[in-house]
Amino acid sequence: MHWTADGPALRVGVLGCAGIAWRNTLPAVLRVPEVRLTALASRDPAKARTFADRFGGTPVEGYDRLLTRDDVDAVYVALPTGLHHHWARRALLAGKHVWAEKPLAATAEQAEDLVRLARANGLVLRDNFMFLHHSQHAVVARVIAEGRIGEPRSFSSAFGIPPRPDDDVRLNAELGGGALLDVGVYTVRAAQLLLGDALTVAGSVLRVDRARGVDLAGSALLHTPDGRTAALTFGFDRAYRSTYAVWGSEGRLSLDRAFTPPATHRPLLRIERQDHHEELSLAPDDQFARLVRAFAAAVREKRDDRPYEESLLRHAALTDSIREGARLVAG
Repeated sequence: MHWTADGPALRVGVLGCAGIAWRNTLPAVLRVPEVRLTALASRDPAKARTFADRFGGTPVEGYDRLLTRDDVDAVYVALPTGLHHHWARRALLAGKHVWAEKPLAATAEQAEDLVRLARANGLVLRDNFMFLHHSQHAVVARVIAEGRIGEPRSFSSAFGIPPRPDDDVRLNAELGGGALLDVGVYTVRAAQLLLGDALTVAGSVLRVDRARGVDLAGSALLHTPDGRTAALTFGFDRAYRSTYAVWGSEGRLSLDRAFTPPATHRPLLRIERQDHHEELSLAPDDQFARLVRAFAAAVREKRDDRPYEESLLRHAALTDSIREGARLVAG
């Protein structure tokens, strides 16, 4: 496809009719003129039709049939984590750019395979960590760079949601279920964002449902070579919480609704020093639309995606280390 500033929109097909696609991602696609939804695939024809009736595009029965369409430039993989590698790989082999739900893959080995394939074929490969595109994190980075909390010493983050129904896909081990791969990965990615990629896992604990074979909650301690730490907590067994904080030599900052703020939400950044307390009301931002726009721009402008890919691979490796080295406790 030929791209110009005012050229044709990126034509996107969707694999899977997931709840997050219905609630957040596809409504955002409709808000981004650089992208056009052309086809939606499901194994359930009725579900594909329901999505197409709301968002437009052609309903398609079966994922393989969508990958053969010549009106699809890129594929959004809205499937359970355990299916990401298989279908993202097939999409890349079909010559489609890929944007997959987070995390990109269930293991670092799978993520490495997808990155190699995307690079070999000159295709864009992104994940759906929408929070990275919210402007509130740039404000946090600026506050830290200005020295308003001194030298950052430690980072902490928590992301938890109430217990899931018994039939929730996130409790299905064969489909890549578990709290670490659903909510825990956000806290890992946020630690990378604010402490950099030179993080190592010092230790972790996972509370597991042995009957289902999935983790319901967990914690991890990461550290940088110079001793800064990241304490992460996540789970499916607690009241909703989505936050992070950075503790520095001269103060502390904290941010609530760090990962899932609605587009109309005005974030509140708290800065605390020994003799000063400040609350900054930040501008609302549409992180889903910004992510969609960034993906389209990466395709159109043929950007060098290696820095993003390297960070993505490091994230997958850290997640593997948390899981593989964890002390397991029965839930």
